[in-house]
Amino acid sequence: MIKETTEKIILIKQRIQAAQDRQKSYANRKRKPMEFEVGDRVMLKVSPWKGLVRFIKRGKLNLRYIGPFKVLAKVGKVAYRLELPQELSRVHHTFHVSNLKKWYADKPLAMPLEGVHIDDTLQFMEEPIKIMEREIK
Repeated sequence: MIKETTEKIILIKQRIQAAQDRQKSYANRKRKPMEFEVGDRVMLKVSPWKGLVRFIKRGKLNLRYIGPFKVLAKVGKVAYRLELPQELSRVHHTFHVSNLKKWYADKPLAMPLEGVHIDDTLQFMEEPIKIMEREIK
């Protein structure tokens, strides 16, 4: 009975390992390695507060990245320390590589921080400026 249980445990571990390997291969098909050098300029991903975007158009016109910011150091294998401006002093300065995007020197696409209010969790609040059209029934 102990031998049967041990064999079942070994079989279960092998099947779990096979499933993990299969899922890892699926995930790695779309994953591309991103590495930055010290001194590179990167854009930082931000996200709007959920539920507050109903007054404006969603999708491709939403703010997605701010920056560019200079990479100061590589922390571990997948994190980078950035040089953040004074407006973002309450935000931690180390970010995972999935939140960064390489900045290509295209001046018109750089988003200034003046009109954007970002909190500690890198989320911004979108407020309606004016109602363009309304319907009364």
